[in-house]
Amino acid sequence: MIRFEDVSVTYGDAGAPTLEHLDLTVPEGELVLLVGPSGVGKSTLLNAVSGLVPHFTGGTLRGRVTVDGRDTRTHKPRELADVVGTVGQDPLAHFVTDTVEDELAYGMESLGLAPAVMRRRVEETLDLLGLAELRDRPIATLSGGQQQRVAIGSVLTTHPKVLVLDEPTSALDPAAAEEVLAVLQRLVHDLGATVLMAEHRLERVVQYADRVVLLPGRGLPPVVGDPSSVMTVSPVHPPVVALGRVAGWSPLPLSVRDARRASGGLRSRLAGAFPHPAPSRTGAPPQNPASSAFEARGSGGGAPGYGKGRGGESAPRSGPRPRLLARLRRTPGAHGADAVAPATPHTATTHALAVRRARVDALRRVDLTVGHGETIALMGRNGAGKSTLLGALVGMVEPTSGTVTVGGRTPHRTHPRELIRHVGLVPQEPRDLLYADTVAAECAAADADARVARGSCRALVSALLPDVPDDVHPRDLSEGQRLALALAVVLTARPPLILLDEPTRGLDYAAKARLVGVLRGLAAEGHSIVLATHDVELAAELAHRVVILAGGEVVADGPTAEVVVSSPAFAPQVAKVLAPEPWLTVSQVEAALSEADQDTEDHQDTHRNTEEPGA
Repeated sequence: MIRFEDVSVTYGDAGAPTLEHLDLTVPEGELVLLVGPSGVGKSTLLNAVSGLVPHFTGGTLRGRVTVDGRDTRTHKPRELADVVGTVGQDPLAHFVTDTVEDELAYGMESLGLAPAVMRRRVEETLDLLGLAELRDRPIATLSGGQQQRVAIGSVLTTHPKVLVLDEPTSALDPAAAEEVLAVLQRLVHDLGATVLMAEHRLERVVQYADRVVLLPGRGLPPVVGDPSSVMTVSPVHPPVVALGRVAGWSPLPLSVRDARRASGGLRSRLAGAFPHPAPSRTGAPPQNPASSAFEARGSGGGAPGYGKGRGGESAPRSGPRPRLLARLRRTPGAHGADAVAPATPHTATTHALAVRRARVDALRRVDLTVGHGETIALMGRNGAGKSTLLGALVGMVEPTSGTVTVGGRTPHRTHPRELIRHVGLVPQEPRDLLYADTVAAECAAADADARVARGSCRALVSALLPDVPDDVHPRDLSEGQRLALALAVVLTARPPLILLDEPTRGLDYAAKARLVGVLRGLAAEGHSIVLATHDVELAAELAHRVVILAGGEVVADGPTAEVVVSSPAFAPQVAKVLAPEPWLTVSQVEAALSEADQDTEDHQDTHRNTEEPGA
């Protein structure tokens, strides 16, 4: 169905091709997963299938790409629209109309389908993707995850033979992601559609794939095979595969179910061991300790302590070297030099916060306290109010009622020049923060704005993604590279409160581990971090607390281990495999096994030394 023959793609004045001498065949009726590190050319490969490369993106394409027999060099994207449906990383760039229902119908109108057919397909798609309640909503009022579902739905209504999807679940909550993947699998199995998908959150998708294509690096040939064989050699792999490698399982599991079946021996080795307690964080205990999530577990309503069960805190730290964090320290006299000194009991608080938008109650009486040095993960389904809460904390959203305080100030009434000394936000769309013509210029401006040593922002970019060049325009970066740049711009200023909205979209596992290292270092210095995320693995690795929102209300708030282990929807893969034990991350398990092995070795040495005198 899709064939690449000696394909190379070079953009503008780039010194090296993004894709080089690529040969690849994607059979009809398969779900093919494209994996590889950030910036390796996955999006370029997908855009070559739809004809966007080179007709829209520019650059030079050498070789030949054919889709259902049509050569993309001679067929522009509009001439492939009846065969190929494409959803890119940015759903906003996909939309043409203003409302959900109109957007679902637009592609069919362009193809000239009969009104009766269009009506039936719109209704089917609304039900398939859980969009029925949103059919009349303006797209601009939807959350990022809801917009992503609309973008996917607008492609599904045209019934293309080939679906090309670039990180289709990156902004979706776990339940919505499973629904979308189930729909895609049904299209493949029942209708014979061909799906080519790039995704970094492999824990969600790898078990659905018929075939995996690994792009190991620029200029290197792809590795193609069944998911199990490719995951054996892939540098990017989901936590359940990493757990299998640590435990020595063969074959490696691809799903939680497979791992649970193989986990008997691992459970025995971990018997009597517990995740290392994290260092205590000074600050107030979380609100709602007796929420329903904990009552079912018999917490007794007491305030849970921070000395146990923090996801990921016991893991060996990865990320920037201490020298990098030292370079990011502000110079004496800079406006943020003592920004993390606790001038108030808490970095931020909300009390009875309510926000109403376009007849929708986005937030309802939300009480939240953010302590100094605390990392909080906001979780919940799409449209639950997570981004709205971040917007209220940074002053972009004015409360309908209730109060918001950040650094002793009311954000929406504080001048931006004053507010940025206390809080910084990385939004879902990182390009909203980027305005310079090159990465180097963006970093230089960030250093100047933050009044830090020259090169601080650039060092942080390199720490997150080492291969981002200085002279490239931010719009020419991959989504993951652009996010890393936006993160560096905000983190360079080192505000006391750091807000991150879906901070791992587009990041591979290695880049995510480096981000965790940077954020842990900032939290250790007293910075408070609040991140809205659907990435349960990130929450398990980084967060001290998890706050779950539903319908604009807080329904659970407490230590990470207690919240996620008791919630099937938000539990990381390791927690699901080893439940009901309190393990959250592979690094926790690895550390415990290493200690157990060391104890065994010490015991054997002691036994040998005891026997030697009598020999």
